[in-house]
Amino acid sequence: MRKVAVVGIGETKFGPAQDKTSVELFAEAAMEAMTGSNLKPKDMQALFLGNVLGDFSEGQGMVQAFAAENIGCYNIPANRYEGACASASMAVRDAFMWIASGFYDVVLAGGVERAATMGTAMATRTFAMFSDSHYEYPAGITFPALFAMLAHLYAAKYGIPLEKLKEQMATVSVQSYRYGMFNPKGHLRKEVDVAAVLNSFMVSTPLQLHDCCPFSDGAAALVLTTEEIARKLTDKPVFITGVGQASSGPLVSQRDYLPRLKAREISAQRAYEMAGLKPEDIDFCELHDCFSIASLIAAEGLGFFDYGTSGEAWMKGEAAIGGKIAINPSGGLKSKGHPIGATGAGQVYEVTKQLRGEVEPERMVEGARIGMTDTLGGDGGTLVNIILQRGW
Repeated sequence: MRKVAVVGIGETKFGPAQDKTSVELFAEAAMEAMTGSNLKPKDMQALFLGNVLGDFSEGQGMVQAFAAENIGCYNIPANRYEGACASASMAVRDAFMWIASGFYDVVLAGGVERAATMGTAMATRTFAMFSDSHYEYPAGITFPALFAMLAHLYAAKYGIPLEKLKEQMATVSVQSYRYGMFNPKGHLRKEVDVAAVLNSFMVSTPLQLHDCCPFSDGAAALVLTTEEIARKLTDKPVFITGVGQASSGPLVSQRDYLPRLKAREISAQRAYEMAGLKPEDIDFCELHDCFSIASLIAAEGLGFFDYGTSGEAWMKGEAAIGGKIAINPSGGLKSKGHPIGATGAGQVYEVTKQLRGEVEPERMVEGARIGMTDTLGGDGGTLVNIILQRGW
């Protein structure tokens, strides 16, 4: 396979964007990515776009074709990816494979979503479609309920008192808020302490308000190309060296493995094997922290901490910048925000910025050479992992 590099990145601010359509949001991110890559719209050979709720949020289907035309990428193949929150990561992974295979030389990949503008009730209902809509949703399984159940399972399996787990989860949220304060693209930029988390209202026991990520609007875009072209365009190419993807069925079919998510562990292992790396080689990770308990489960599934120990690791600072592995220096989904169709591309945007040394000093992972993304779609139905490395 040919080596594949990220040469251009773009991202909107995450948060409510009621005055912009999905096409307009993606155009903002795409033009930034193309300009930064020193390439033009006519150089893009395909567009791979993650988008989940366009049909519901603004009554707009086939957003990928309109987006391509809007940014001047006329008549190119334009594909839409839907894997719930992992949609943009699927788009990036496919772009990587098409370039690595030799079929394309330059692909624009990314995602866009307008979830905040839907309002809480509509967003909650539509998000729930990505669990089993015939059996789980009628039983009350919205995503806060689902991850609340995983929190109870986690506490029971590893013998952690629930009050202790709540304190551990609060520490996860506080760290995300701390880094997110310094992210100019972030949705929730505010300081929150453990007491504020534990005193916030209960969403679905034991998850409280500050354990949960927000509904966000936003877009992110990446220009991917071959090593040969990348070396001509930039002196700071960032290479995708490993990708993985795996799937699972409804939550009930995963019951014997929970609270671990088998699809994540399979996907991550595939990415590690392709990159020739191990978990201890990763300097930092943008992982899927839709809820604070999801961070603990993800960090263990990715091999960063032993099972049942990640909460203590957070409390000891081992998941912070300067610790064993820096988790979510962007602020993560919790603070940076979660525009589901764009989230995975936003994670790659952050990893690329970190590897280039272009982020704010308060959240810089100094000397980082290898970063990883982890994106979860639905209730473990789709998992995608991407490993990126500095190319200089």
